[in-house]
Amino acid sequence: MSEAEPWEYSLRIPNDPRAVTVCRRTLRLILTMHGLIRLVDVAELLAAELISNAVRHTKGPAALRVHWSGAGVLRIGAWDADPSPPEPPHPCVPEWEREDGRGLALVRACADVWGWQPLTRDGNRGKYVWCELGAAQLDDTTTSRHEEPPPPRDTCPLGGVGSPASGVHTPLTRAHE
Repeated sequence: MSEAEPWEYSLRIPNDPRAVTVCRRTLRLILTMHGLIRLVDVAELLAAELISNAVRHTKGPAALRVHWSGAGVLRIGAWDADPSPPEPPHPCVPEWEREDGRGLALVRACADVWGWQPLTRDGNRGKYVWCELGAAQLDDTTTSRHEEPPPPRDTCPLGGVGSPASGVHTPLTRAHE
């Protein structure tokens, strides 16, 4: 299967903190098998943050969904049973002693775009929180020396580039002016 062909994987998980590790390792394997190793580090961070929020802030099951567009965009999403919108991300200010509260700020900083949508199906309710990564953003070989550098954006701690969000409606993007 080439990078030009789209694909999608879903992994249903119980409400168990160990499921975050299972999701990260599964995502690493998926991306490695599809030849997208350059996306692994940032994608793992994003998936871990989305799934941790789903497990920590809800009582029911959750799911990780990974979709490759075939056009260079990786979408990572987490479904959970709570239809409430996610808390808006706060600026990513280092508070190294804290162990929580940075999830969506990291997603905002590392993803190209993120958003959420409420879901209802067959009487079940919940939400889907997602983010996207462009493969080209992490591939240094795609930038020509003669191109002007892009405008400054928030920088992901793992080297990716992200866009701040202005709220919690879908999609959340930053205009590159």
